[in-house]
Formats: sequence, C-alpha cells, structure tokens
Amino acid sequence: MSQTAVADSDTSIPLSELARRHGLGVAGRLPTLPEYTRKLWSYRHFIAYYANAKVTSSLGKTRLGAIWQVLTPLINAAVYYVIFGKILDTQRGIENFVAYLCIGVFIFGFTQSTVQAGIQAISGNLGLIRALHFPRAALPLAITTVEIRNMMVSMVVLMAIVLGFGEPITLQWLLVVPIFLLQSVFNAGLAMFVARLGSKVADFKQLIPFIMRFWMYGSAVLYPVTKFSEADFLQQNKWLLNVVEANPLLVFIELMRHALLEEVHLASAPWVLWVEAISWTLVAGIGGYIYFWRGEKGYGRG
Repeated sequence: MSQTAVADSDTSIPLSELARRHGLGVAGRLPTLPEYTRKLWSYRHFIAYYANAKVTSSLGKTRLGAIWQVLTPLINAAVYYVIFGKILDTQRGIENFVAYLCIGVFIFGFTQSTVQAGIQAISGNLGLIRALHFPRAALPLAITTVEIRNMMVSMVVLMAIVLGFGEPITLQWLLVVPIFLLQSVFNAGLAMFVARLGSKVADFKQLIPFIMRFWMYGSAVLYPVTKFSEADFLQQNKWLLNVVEANPLLVFIELMRHALLEEVHLASAPWVLWVEAISWTLVAGIGGYIYFWRGEKGYGRG
C-alpha cells in the first residue's frame, strides 16, 4: 500500500483518537489530581536538592549561619518574657512560665516562617518556573522542607529549655513526634495555599505580617489560655469562645505544652485537641494541595 493510501485512510479517524494513539495530549491541559501527585512524587529528589540549596544560600549570607535558626526564637521569647511576663505580669497562675512561653513562641514561629516564605514560593521564582517544566507544588513543598529542618534544630533547643527549667522527661514526650508531623502537613497545605494567593495578588504579601501578628495574639502564645474563658465578651458569646479555642495554632501549641509540661491548664480536653489537630491537618493539607493544583496552568504567566 502506498503512503498516499495510508494518509487517506487516516483522514477518516477522528483527530482525538489519532492523538491518543500517538501519545499526544492537549497543550496546557491540567493533569488530573492523581497524575499530578505521581509526577510530583517523581520530583521528590529535586525538592530535597532545592531545599538544601535554599538552606546553603541563606546560611551563607550571615556570619552566624545556622545559629540564627535558634537565636531568632530565643530572642523573641526573651523579649516577650520581659514585656508580657514581667511588665504586664501575664505569668501569674502559670507554674513554669518560661517553658510555657518558649513552647508557644517556637511552635507558632514554625508556622509563621513557613507562611512568610511560602507567600513568595511562586512570585519569587518566576525565572525558574519559566525556564523549566516541573510540578509547581515542588516549590512550596521545598520551602516547607527547609522550615521543617530548621524546626528540628529548634526543637532540640526547646527541649533543653524545658529541661533546664525543671520539667522532667516523661512518656508524654513521645507525643512530640506525631504533633510535629501533623503541624508539618498543616504547614505544607498552608504554604501551597498562600503560594497561589501570592502569585495572583502581589499585595497579599504586605498583609501577611499583620495577619500573623493577629493570629499570634489569638493563639495564647504570650499569656495563659485561661484568659479567653475569663474574658467577659467571650463568656457572653460561647460560640465565639469555641471558635477561638479551635484555632489550629492554639491547638498545636496546647498539644505541645501538654506533651512537654507536667502541670498545664489546657483550652480543651487532650482528646478534643487531638481530634481538632487531625481535622485541621486534613483540611489544610488536602485543601491547600487541591487549591494549588487547580491553579497549576497559570503559574509564571503574565
């Protein structure tokens, strides 16, 4: 059979079927979520290498390098202790206020640093995005990986502080691992969520410091969680008190305090906090991932 005859026979086949036979697809097609997940997994080594590069470049800009990963939360805790613990006397009623405060500062700082870095995951890497083809979720995940590594170092320091101020090592310290894993997944989802927002609305970056500051004051980082139940306004609006106490960062902070401290008054029963932590992790982790995936085709354009 001649080539002309073959060509003529192909004209009766729909173009979609012909493209499928030859492995062709629609240009710019959004991959399905399972396809996207498989492709992202295949880039796991790229995510790790990119995270290592980010750490190396950031440490090379300062004389103290990795020490700042520990110094920053320590300095923040010292400042908050002087202002809130001594001057405003918020330590009243808390047996080990220094450890209580440091846990709040370190755990909140873990999410805060992830959000602040994640907001620029797309907008700060446009050159890389336009030059190379890869799943864009690799960028916020790499940033989250960097913050997880930093937090692992900070957790060692935090545990030393807790021990130094008289808290014993108990079996409850084993709960630190699942709490840390849940918050890491929560942070990853949050990083992907703000990464897409930051890629579409550049001004959103300017709002992040204010949002995180407001979030910190609502997470019982600097004062006992009992302040919420003692507030007249919240007592008159029980539903609002429940909303405040379900704040995801307050939940993670309370769980970590429960794990590391012997005598601590919690916002809710431990089992309630665990249910809330798992729920928030699923909502933020899965929701943030899907929200980011839906915008995959638009990253780097415009």
